[in-house]
Amino acid sequence: MSLETTVMRFMSYLDKINMLNGVLATLYFDASTGAPNGAADSRAKRMGFLSSEIFSMQVSDEMKGYLDILGEQQDKLDEVVLAMYRVSKRVYDKKAKTPVELVRRFSELKSKAEVIWRDAKNNNDFNAFAPCLQELVAMNKKLLSYREGDAHPYDMLLDDYEEGLTMQVCDEFFGKLRASIVPLLRRITESGKQNDTGLRGIPVDIAKQREISRMIAQKVGYDLNRGLIRETEHPFCSGAGRDDVRITTHYYENEFLSSFYSIIHECGHAIYEQNKKDEIANTILDRGISAGLHESQSRFYENVLGRSKPFWDYICEELKTYLPEGYSKATPDMFFKTVNEVKPSLIRIYADELTYCLHIMMRYEIEKMMFSDGVDVYDLPRIWNEKMQEYLGLTPPDDARGVLQDVHWSAGLMGYFPTYALGSAYAAQFLAYMRREMDVDALIRKGDFAVITAWLTKHIHSHGSVYTPAKLVGRIAGEQLNADYYIEYLTNKFSAVYGLEAGN
Repeated sequence: MSLETTVMRFMSYLDKINMLNGVLATLYFDASTGAPNGAADSRAKRMGFLSSEIFSMQVSDEMKGYLDILGEQQDKLDEVVLAMYRVSKRVYDKKAKTPVELVRRFSELKSKAEVIWRDAKNNNDFNAFAPCLQELVAMNKKLLSYREGDAHPYDMLLDDYEEGLTMQVCDEFFGKLRASIVPLLRRITESGKQNDTGLRGIPVDIAKQREISRMIAQKVGYDLNRGLIRETEHPFCSGAGRDDVRITTHYYENEFLSSFYSIIHECGHAIYEQNKKDEIANTILDRGISAGLHESQSRFYENVLGRSKPFWDYICEELKTYLPEGYSKATPDMFFKTVNEVKPSLIRIYADELTYCLHIMMRYEIEKMMFSDGVDVYDLPRIWNEKMQEYLGLTPPDDARGVLQDVHWSAGLMGYFPTYALGSAYAAQFLAYMRREMDVDALIRKGDFAVITAWLTKHIHSHGSVYTPAKLVGRIAGEQLNADYYIEYLTNKFSAVYGLEAGN
């Protein structure tokens, strides 16, 4: 068989896998946005069947045949086919020895678990979710046991979401952040300065919040012709490819800024997905390369753009046309101070930009324990509360605002949390690069987000999974992840917000 014929058949084979992945993503979105709870078991079986079919194709003898041939002739492959080979081989090498039946069972369990978690959270009943979580951890460990090599199980999970990420890398990264964030937080606390402007807690009708969501999504560049906004317990972004990218949010009448920022955050994910180049659209490369790079885009739009003073200079007056009388005297400066108030909080997704990473650090520590120390799942509420006290000086009054607050474990996403912190650091790094080429603040103040997105598209979005995370970042400025940019960003921003002298 000629190389040309092999490539053609390989790409056709991958197209089938990608189609099935698209169907699975659509089913997941439906399951999370209003599918009947009574159909949970049958829905789980459908999703389990699809997952096992996809898996079987990824590790089949046919796939191995393609990989063997292409592996011997990599120097003759163009950039896109070479990337398809690399991505497929990475999956094959990780999963080839895993029993397909175990993959099916894990998929079914995750589908059921999210319904169980949602009910447990709403009823503040951790014990209702604990058996399911216990099974999720055990099955995750079982899946990892079939992989080759002697890497620690949690290192394997970290690498699944961010290629090359390990506990050693995380420990060094978080240690460096902690050494800067904690003293800065202490300086802010000891300054006695308050940024409470009285804007929080003013009710905003849910119908108006839905209008605001569409308005702000379109402002930042989310194409609603190729996407939609729905409501879930925990906001997320999902899609079947570049031209079908969907987001969700959750509305609270007394805290409209929650949905406001969850929309901007998920739009960051969605804009990344909507801006792939034509050569990779509707292929297995039509997705972000890693969780850390993906979170860099959501955190960039949410924080770098959405929590900046120029952004509030731009959006304040128009936003007020949607808001009730209680906001009539609000100014850009008042909103800016409100959304950048530093105050340790119980809920991660509501955390201010400075203390957010402390939430991630405690989850990382707990996950390490789950996969290293044989922690009893039923002890997690106690461990969670102790870690909250250690990192944020708070104790949750109940498990709904504690160990049950995140959807990730019910979805089997163990090892994902550290990528939120990586994403925040990448976002600050990309901002520094961008400032070398354009006046970012002036563009934000004018609402000219298209120019900013064009830069991100050129360097990040358009490439999808063509490059590894290391190569993608290295192509931009010749260096890898550097936490110094993030530390400088946080120090300068919050020293200014609280009128402190920059530095230690």
